Amino acid sequence: MAPQHPSAPSRATSRVPSGTARSGVIHVNTWHASHYTVVGNHLLQHRELSATAIGVAAYIQSLPAGAPVGIKALVARFPEGEVRIASALRELERHGYLERRRERLEGGRVVTRTYSYNKPGSASGEPPPPPDREPVPEPESDPEPDPAPEREAAVAPEAQRLHPGAADLLAELRRRDPRLLLAERDVRRLAPSVSAWLERGVDPEAVARALSSGLPEDMRRPASVLAYRLTALLPPHLPAAPPQPAARPPARPDPLQNCDGCDKAFRAPTPGRCRSCPPAAAA
Repeated sequence: MAPQHPSAPSRATSRVPSGTARSGVIHVNTWHASHYTVVGNHLLQHRELSATAIGVAAYIQSLPAGAPVGIKALVARFPEGEVRIASALRELERHGYLERRRERLEGGRVVTRTYSYNKPGSASGEPPPPPDREPVPEPESDPEPDPAPEREAAVAPEAQRLHPGAADLLAELRRRDPRLLLAERDVRRLAPSVSAWLERGVDPEAVARALSSGLPEDMRRPASVLAYRLTALLPPHLPAAPPQPAARPPARPDPLQNCDGCDKAFRAPTPGRCRSCPPAAAA
């Protein structure tokens, strides 16, 4: 009978190279020569982003330019529903990894472009110049669950006619908060959304308060914050005022009568005596 050695390592354990971590993840890496995407650890190890948001951001960065990244396209690709996908997109917008802009083309049509930043806040993080051809508008206007697509359809026609006070309202926001100093191109881009609020009967002061109150302390992209608020907080149209009851015609005065007692004229529905004369029986 062969001697037993309980402390001897098993055959599988003996194959583990020296220096391997005793617990936790062990990386088994293979070099990629093609079909790969470089993603920064600032995204993959972000402390404030959810796992869904990190996964969606990495997926978007792996897509070719022009690929659809609206809510419906992402829901069709992943098992998560619209609510989780919309929440993930909002997280990425808050932290600067995504920016959605409504831009007017030369022909006057308003489209939505989505900009993906692989390193927010970097010097090279400016969006690329507009393409030579008109982009296809995305069906969703905002990272929100339904009815966000319908909301975009409602805003676009109103944005065609710009309210005269929309641009001035945006330019004056810096008087309320110096951080809301907007570039002229951002004022032109956001003015149609402000016009939609004003066209719905919202007082300009109320619009300014909705845009400037309760802003995040670490606000790196004020134009993106304003764009999100203008779309996400857009109030509905005022309901039609209830019909007013038809005005009653004025009552016609009683006809003139001659008093049976003093023969003076007075108004009454039927002949008789005026108020100054006693009743006929008393007389």
